[in-house]
Amino acid sequence: MIDEQYIVKVGMAELNVITQQGLIRTTGLGSCVGLTLFDPQLKVAGLAHVMLPSSDIAREGALNIAKYADTAIPALYQKLLELGAAPRRLVAKMAGGSQMFTFATSGDSMRIGPRNVESCKQQLSELSIPLLSEDTGGNYGRTIELDSTTGILYVRSVQMGIKEL
Repeated sequence: MIDEQYIVKVGMAELNVITQQGLIRTTGLGSCVGLTLFDPQLKVAGLAHVMLPSSDIAREGALNIAKYADTAIPALYQKLLELGAAPRRLVAKMAGGSQMFTFATSGDSMRIGPRNVESCKQQLSELSIPLLSEDTGGNYGRTIELDSTTGILYVRSVQMGIKEL
């Protein structure tokens, strides 16, 4: 009999945590960044599927904090602390941030992927969380899943196969 593995799915512009043995996963990372935080001692992890670098550009009525790097990462950090994670033990890994399309103009507003990566790194720096590894950039999509037992981040893409970070 095959054991079913516990999986927490995180959609676009969402964030969530996993508190038991299993995987936390998000799909469809193009210019979006999948950022994970992990406490290796407590074995709790969180994942944010970040769409945009800054909430300054938010136009919707109620702010979706999971959509923006500057609000999603602090919110995910806080969620993990509430579950007992220690700030000094938290480590980060991330993937995504592709430049999916090329444009005739080289305006900064079209560099969503690279700007998402930069913004995520800035947030991690402000929270003093080390970024252990990343698979960012390029021009292809990714699916990621973090194993909450080992802290291994599996990055899957059609072009590059499966990588372990």
